[in-house]
Amino acid sequence: MRKNFGVKPYLYPQPVFIIGTYGENNIPNAMNAAWGGMSEENQITMCLSRGHKTTKNILNKKAFTVSMATASTVVECDYFGIVSGNQEPNKIEKAGFTVTKSEFVDAPIINELPMTLECRFISYDEQTCQMIGEIVNISADEKILTDGKIDPEKLEPISYDPVNHYYLKVSQKVGNAYIDGKKLKNE
Repeated sequence: MRKNFGVKPYLYPQPVFIIGTYGENNIPNAMNAAWGGMSEENQITMCLSRGHKTTKNILNKKAFTVSMATASTVVECDYFGIVSGNQEPNKIEKAGFTVTKSEFVDAPIINELPMTLECRFISYDEQTCQMIGEIVNISADEKILTDGKIDPEKLEPISYDPVNHYYLKVSQKVGNAYIDGKKLKNE
């Protein structure tokens, strides 16, 4: 038996993105956003309403970063989602985080978040709130690498649970992509 829930924003997993931008006077800003994902090999799409400080900053600077929220930064990353940059201009500083300017785009890399997509603005649709960016670089702290690759067990990315309003750690390996399914293909 299945239960119907109607139309809800229920999707698992929902990555927890921390979007970094520069505002007026190059003050860094961060926003927690869970509605987004890859839309092309080199593009990311997110749902950001027009009223967000982050949206205004992206439209002004034509650049942003997207970092993965992690299990060890849940408190700070949740703070970025419950406090508006329109009311608190020093959110990053107040969270105890620091930034380094990206080498590739006019946006901040949050040093305490070990994986960052550095993006150039492509388009924004105010009707659908769809923000699209081109990924021009991905940077990762060496502490989350194994054999030169990003290791999800070291990164410890979190996912947003839209049903229960939890953050869940996503990092346990359960299979091998492009390999495990061959067992059925070859039968």
